[in-house]
Amino acid sequence: MGREEYARLDDYALMERVRREDDRDAFSVLVERYQTILLNFFIRSGVGYDGEDLVQLTFLRLYRYREKYRPSAKFTTFLFMMANQVWIDELRKRRRQQKLTDELTLQPEQLSYTDPVEPHREVEARVDLTRALATLPVGLRQVVELGVYQDLPYAEIAEILGIPVGTVKSRMFNALAKLKACLTGDKGGTK
Repeated sequence: MGREEYARLDDYALMERVRREDDRDAFSVLVERYQTILLNFFIRSGVGYDGEDLVQLTFLRLYRYREKYRPSAKFTTFLFMMANQVWIDELRKRRRQQKLTDELTLQPEQLSYTDPVEPHREVEARVDLTRALATLPVGLRQVVELGVYQDLPYAEIAEILGIPVGTVKSRMFNALAKLKACLTGDKGGTK
């Protein structure tokens, strides 16, 4: 089968070839189709400099778990569920690394008391959307990424994130309110 023939196949057919025949050419077409979308997902989720690494980890996980894919759900749902899990794993790893770094850098006099928490700094009135998105908590940012940028329905977002549809709606409402407040400079925005 030639490259052009692979490109004409839909995601289900490609994934089925990967699952049943270990077809690497079919897998490479899926990678080409979705690597940019996944990179944007990770960047908008706040990954920063190592987004490409997380995209690769997502595709490695997809390949490793290819046998579990069933065409009962959209391929993108399956893919984003994996990407979300890769992101969660990365956040856990970062927290562990940060905790270790913090513990190793503490001075003896800092061990006897806890520093007061710095008050939250107000976001400048005129920030761009990317910066405003970065201020959102991960849960809100993911809902915006999947709903607005990936144009997925709430039910699919709920499945990807493993939360109820009502929670998706609530998070979207809160995220949009926070973004509006941030972009308009409204200091009394939704908490």
